[in-house]
Amino acid sequence: MIAAVKPQRTKVSQEKTMAGRLLIDPVDMNRQFDAQFRARRYQALRDTYTITIPDSDIEISGAFKQIDFVKGKVLVEVQFGKYAFMFYDMAKFQYFFNQSKADVGVEIVPSHVLHRQMSSGVSYGEQLVYDIERLQRHFPAVPVRVILVDLDD
Repeated sequence: MIAAVKPQRTKVSQEKTMAGRLLIDPVDMNRQFDAQFRARRYQALRDTYTITIPDSDIEISGAFKQIDFVKGKVLVEVQFGKYAFMFYDMAKFQYFFNQSKADVGVEIVPSHVLHRQMSSGVSYGEQLVYDIERLQRHFPAVPVRVILVDLDD
């Protein structure tokens, strides 16, 4: 499935340091992954809840956690965004694991090589792997597989 996703240099950079350069478009890659997962009948998983604060009258309804691709108890997220979103995916995997709705989380992210061909702000998986290892499996406690997407050329 991952091999079917082909990074396309269709985004013209507006960034000062790369102005006019053709970059790999993360939006296009997300579309391609979405098509591949949907063709294989992966579904979204969404838990909606109300946030309450102890000793407070505050109630926030309609809050939710969502995973884009789920089959059985395998959760998959594709992340071509900022590092904070990669780490938030780990928190979502942990949430659904704690709810007994997941056995494993799979995070598909760009490699450092691919990240260098994208706009700034896109993170890379090696950083995520490094940080998870340094946390010594205290977080996330759910089993996680990080898959790095690289360039063919």
